[in-house]
Amino acid sequence: MTAPTSFPAVQTRWHRPLLWLSLAMAASTLVTLAGLIFDPRLLDGAPLWAKPFKFSTSILIYAVTLSWLLGQLPRRRRLAWWAGTVSAVFLALEMVIIGGAAAAGNTSHFNVSTPLAASPWSVMAVSIVIVWLAALLVALLLFRAPLGDPARSLAIRAGLIVALIGMGLAFLMTSPTGDQINSFQGIAGAHTVGRPDGGPGLPVLGWSTEAGDLRVPHFVGMHALQLIPLAALLLELGARRIPLLRAARMRLGLIWILVVSYLGILAILTVQALAGQSAVRPGAAVMTWGVTLLAAAGLAAVVLISGGQRQAAKVVPESVQAESRLSA
Repeated sequence: MTAPTSFPAVQTRWHRPLLWLSLAMAASTLVTLAGLIFDPRLLDGAPLWAKPFKFSTSILIYAVTLSWLLGQLPRRRRLAWWAGTVSAVFLALEMVIIGGAAAAGNTSHFNVSTPLAASPWSVMAVSIVIVWLAALLVALLLFRAPLGDPARSLAIRAGLIVALIGMGLAFLMTSPTGDQINSFQGIAGAHTVGRPDGGPGLPVLGWSTEAGDLRVPHFVGMHALQLIPLAALLLELGARRIPLLRAARMRLGLIWILVVSYLGILAILTVQALAGQSAVRPGAAVMTWGVTLLAAAGLAAVVLISGGQRQAAKVVPESVQAESRLSA
C-alpha cells in the first residue's frame, strides 16, 4: 500500500506593505469599475477608466503574489522585506499617476507632448524599472533558498523568471513608431504594431482585434507568476488522490513541460505581436507553431505518464514478492 505523500508546509508569512498595497488596489478596483459603469467618456477610443481598472486589478494580483513569495524565503528576510517595500512604494506611485491622469481626462502613457505631460510618464518609466529590478532581486534570493519540494521549487522560480521576461516586454512599447517619428504629435510609444492605438479591441482588455498588440505577451508573461506555482500546488493536491502524482519525479517532469510550453507560447505571442498580427486572428504560421508546441507538450506528458505507470507496475510485483518472502 502506498504511503500518503507529505509536502513541505506552504509558508503563511506575508509581506505587510504589499498586503496594504493590495487592499488599496482592491478599493481602487471598485472605484474604477464604478467609473467604467457610470462614466461614458472615451480616451483614444477606449473607456476612460479602463486603464486604471486594469492596472488596479493587475497590481492587486501582483502585490498579493509577491507578498506570498517573499514569505517563502527562510533567510535574507530583511533584504527581501526591502525589495517588497520598494516594489509597493513605486507601484503605488505608478497607480496614483494613472488614476490622476484619468481623473483629469488625460492619457498617462506615451504622452510627451509637453514637459508637464512628459514628467509623469518619465516617473512611471523609472518606477517600473525599479519594480523590475526588485523582482529580479527576489528571483535571485529564491534561487538561493531551499524551498522544499522540487516541483514546487521549480514552479516558484520559473514563474518569477517568466514573469520578469513578461514585464520586460513592456519596454518594447516605449519606442516611438515610424509614423510617430514622421509626424510627431506628442506621443512616443504604442501598444499596437501595424496600426495606431485606439482601434477596435477586446472588451475590457482592449487588445487590438486588427493589429499586433504587445500587451498580449506582456500580460501572459506576467501572469506566469501566478499560473505556474498554482499548477504545482494543484499537482500536490492531486497527489492525495492520484497515486501516480505522489512521485516527486512525475510532478517535477510535468512542471518542466509546463514551463517550456509556457515559454514557447510567450515567444509565439511576442513574434505574432511584433509582426502586426492580432492575437485573435492568427495566421497560418502562428497556428502551425502553436499546434506543434501543444502537440509536443502533450506527447511529452504522455511519455512521462506512461513511464511512471510502467515504473509503478514494476514496483507492485516486487512489493508482493517481498511480502511473500516475509510471510513464508
